[in-house]
Amino acid sequence: MLHLNAGSCVRSLSVESECNKCEVVCPTDAIVVGDNPLPAINFSSCVECGACHGICPSEALGLDTFNSTDFFFDFVESKENLISCRKNIPCISALSVEHIISLAVLKKEIVFDMGYCDECEIASTCHKQILENYEEASYLLQAMENDAEIKLEDVCFEPQEKETDRRGFLSALSLKSVGMLKNSFEQEVVKAGDELVEHTLQKADIALLKRKVIPEKRKIFFTAIKRVEKPSEFHIVDATEISFTSQKIMDAEACTACQMCYRVCPTGALTSDIKNSKIDFDPFLCIKCNICHDVCEPDAITLSSSYNIKEFFEPTVQNLISFKVRRCDECNVIFSTNSSDKLCYRCKAEDEEARELWGITGEKETT
Repeated sequence: MLHLNAGSCVRSLSVESECNKCEVVCPTDAIVVGDNPLPAINFSSCVECGACHGICPSEALGLDTFNSTDFFFDFVESKENLISCRKNIPCISALSVEHIISLAVLKKEIVFDMGYCDECEIASTCHKQILENYEEASYLLQAMENDAEIKLEDVCFEPQEKETDRRGFLSALSLKSVGMLKNSFEQEVVKAGDELVEHTLQKADIALLKRKVIPEKRKIFFTAIKRVEKPSEFHIVDATEISFTSQKIMDAEACTACQMCYRVCPTGALTSDIKNSKIDFDPFLCIKCNICHDVCEPDAITLSSSYNIKEFFEPTVQNLISFKVRRCDECNVIFSTNSSDKLCYRCKAEDEEARELWGITGEKETT
């Protein structure tokens, strides 16, 4: 059954978030991003393909029956190189580009079984996503000067059915399995509802919102890249060809030092210091969820048009902007600013409200 970790969803960090990747990739319209901040799910329509899990930047969506991290380590340890929806995965679209590159560089060759895609009922979005992931992963492997290969083949893998005798069935009927059956039954009841189930932030989720969490797939990617030989040259690639990370540019004149971008960043890719005197950016921690762009009212932070592959091998923290740290003339509180203001934001707002009440128009000098 599909589940949503509400506290991990980037939409929980701001009502301004425009992320709807899960809704777009869902082949049965089981996920709807409506007026509520969090996605709603129709469990009866969900076919558990896992495409939403594969594309979710923060891994907020997952399946009870499939864990991409477990799959990764099991697959790496095995002698197999075939990934098939009839063998070891619900759908190849359940794997992110990071998983695919990591598997490819460690296995040297992986094969996607595309033999069932043409007749698949969910091919409308999933097949397209598989091809996009394949093209992106292949493009980046080439830019990394890595000879790992990803193949698309019509293998049409057919699993061998295992016969289960009565004795084996009875021995498996333990208290644990009875509990699992009960849980499965309850899930089936939810699925039978055929209605959108809305999600809300619970107290436990709210307490976790300020945590900076790096997705498991990024940790896997970082571990795999560390085992790869560095290219002879760090190539610059087209940033639009990369879906899972970015490099950013800050417009110093437009930035108001509001601090929102790094406060809502779910992974800590954007950070500051104890004085809030700067904004630093670590491209390797960026998951390209775009939440920082969505909350930036003056659009001061933008995506770079290029990406340096060097960040995969030698991650560096970049300073996007530095601020002046001043003490407010009104309340004596220390604040950071990118202008000549001598009042902190709260005092400045109160001053503007007071001037409106007094009917005073025009700019006021903050001397």
